[in-house]
Amino acid sequence: MTTLLLSHPACYKHDTGELHPESAERLAAVMHVLEHEDFIYLARGPAPEATREQLLRAHSPAYVDRILGSIPAEGCYIELDSDTVLSPRSGEAILRSAGAACSGVDEVMTGGARNVFCAVRPPGHHAEREAAGGFCLFSNAAIAALHARDAHGAQRVAVVDFDAHHGNGTQAILWNEPGMFYASTHELDAFPYTGHENERGGEGGAVVINAPLPAGTGSDPFRAAYAEVILPALRDFAPEIIVISAGFDAHAADPMAHLRLQVSDYVWLTRELLGIARAYSQRRIVSILEGGYDPRALAACVAAHLKALMEG
Repeated sequence: MTTLLLSHPACYKHDTGELHPESAERLAAVMHVLEHEDFIYLARGPAPEATREQLLRAHSPAYVDRILGSIPAEGCYIELDSDTVLSPRSGEAILRSAGAACSGVDEVMTGGARNVFCAVRPPGHHAEREAAGGFCLFSNAAIAALHARDAHGAQRVAVVDFDAHHGNGTQAILWNEPGMFYASTHELDAFPYTGHENERGGEGGAVVINAPLPAGTGSDPFRAAYAEVILPALRDFAPEIIVISAGFDAHAADPMAHLRLQVSDYVWLTRELLGIARAYSQRRIVSILEGGYDPRALAACVAAHLKALMEG
């Protein structure tokens, strides 16, 4: 078993328009850095398209039909809101992104890989059951978590979200689902203005833990939020698989948030999660790219995250 990278050229074709922060340049920077010799032994595979059955675990039939039925003609764009765009090639990209998440779960649950990183776009953690938003169309991490339960029988599935923005879509979809765990660190009072400490999950549903961080937060408070709050709860939960919403926009160089993390913080957290995965999850981790809008910082963070996964 090894670390597997899942991606697909279709993810470059989701055109968000000129000057949009969630651009193909992000993925290009990631894939370029992964050409380095440090990643010569990184296994690679194509992201498949998600099936309708997989999408319906997290979204309503009407919503799936509306999104896939709204793909515009060549040369046109559709704005679902001020941030979230559909273009002529978006349909395959969003299906490949969700499909990578499910395929990653299949790989780690059947022993095909120890852990998986999904280098895909668009991101997913702001997509709710019946609403797009925040650059997101389908909720990739929630789809992966529910796929682990429904397709593989996992009874305790954890999603850990270290994106700078709260994964309101993931949380809402998993809220009433038994056997689910969702934990997030994110910037306080930033988009989407959810993820307060008192949001704890539905009765009989998911365990939900939010640790919002004030603007300007750096390494020490970030690590303390995990070491003192999230990681002990995750150990108590004893997950059978860990899904990571791997957004790197909390890096100090990122223009879309006001947190001050460094590459070393992502390495530290990845290693902590690997330790829990070794103890409880037979090393099963599926990490899915979310945010990160400074291409150079994003590439450096992903490279470091993947190196740690390869060591784990």
